[in-house]
Amino acid sequence: MTSLTLPRQDGSLEQYRLTGTPIERPNTPPTFNRIAYAAAHVVSDPLKDLDPWGNPAIDWDVTMAFRHHLWSLGFKIAEAMDTAQRGMGLAWPGAQELIRRSLSDARQVAGADLACGAGTDHLAPTDARSLDDVIAAYEEQVGFVEGEGGRAIMMASRALARVARSADDYRLVYGRILGQTRHKVVLHWLGDMFDPQLRGYWGSENFDQALDTVLSIIEANRDKVEGIKISLLDNAKEVALRNRLPEGVLCFTGDDFNYAELIEGDGTKYSHALLGIFDAVAPSASKALAALAKDDLATFRGVIEPTVPLSRKIFEAPTQYYKAGVVLLVWLNGHQRHFTMPAGMQSARGVLHYADIFRLADRANVLDRPELALQRMKSLLSTLGVDQSA
Repeated sequence: MTSLTLPRQDGSLEQYRLTGTPIERPNTPPTFNRIAYAAAHVVSDPLKDLDPWGNPAIDWDVTMAFRHHLWSLGFKIAEAMDTAQRGMGLAWPGAQELIRRSLSDARQVAGADLACGAGTDHLAPTDARSLDDVIAAYEEQVGFVEGEGGRAIMMASRALARVARSADDYRLVYGRILGQTRHKVVLHWLGDMFDPQLRGYWGSENFDQALDTVLSIIEANRDKVEGIKISLLDNAKEVALRNRLPEGVLCFTGDDFNYAELIEGDGTKYSHALLGIFDAVAPSASKALAALAKDDLATFRGVIEPTVPLSRKIFEAPTQYYKAGVVLLVWLNGHQRHFTMPAGMQSARGVLHYADIFRLADRANVLDRPELALQRMKSLLSTLGVDQSA
């Protein structure tokens, strides 16, 4: 059987038949002409009963195996980022262990590369009393990453958003940290749709004013900034940033709604990528990026564009819960044995959302092992009250 019963938004049920074709895997890691970071998730261990909310058990073997899967497809890894549930299930001690393990494994894999998220999440926003508190927190995490031999992605800070009173406060904090780093850093502009506590980041809720501020920080520290990831889910805002970046500073799209056109570019400029959706659609993204590197735009568009509706569903509001859809697809594709997540994040979305993801994943040819995906989706639907006996 290649069909299952799926619920519709109107409350009715349908018999849905699979139509997709799995994407073939490359024999060796392909070469891209865009820098492509996949922000990777972590795999919980449901057989170890720690504290799922405060100190979740991680299945380290499976978590690391998934990173090897991404490396084999040509991706760099953005480690310990939002997709790994930083601040939403993965606390700083767990992130430290994740960073240590990933850096160690990368040294054993030819061509493997990664950069690691460094923020202030071990400092509760309500405990931050001053900019010095935020600076000290950043110093601890950036220092840890670089001390382990890694490169840092300087994540947006909830604590800084809480205590900063002006754009100058952001200039002070970022200037202090960038002035200390050994290696170039990727900055991180994460919109409040991903994290409501980041509203007004860079000192203003007005985009143009925020843009001026972040550009002034980059200009003042351009020898320490590799690039900036922008995740505002608005391609016009990303293009505005991209067009004003100093020569040699890279724009990394974090726009999980519009990444296909932003990566392709406008004929003059383009974005590199640092995306959570690559975790879920890695074979498709790999094939598309390899085609783009060969100037095969037809294949690039034909493979990657069908993944965009799927990504828009996964990242729909409330966007911060997108991790659940990402891990659903990873489970359906056989990269982990279960659909559980740190902090029970799998419960953040409902059965209708998951049914829509399944349909769109099939249409986008993202279901790598259709028979397994069908079996697992039936099991999930049955558990959630959608009878599969018909």
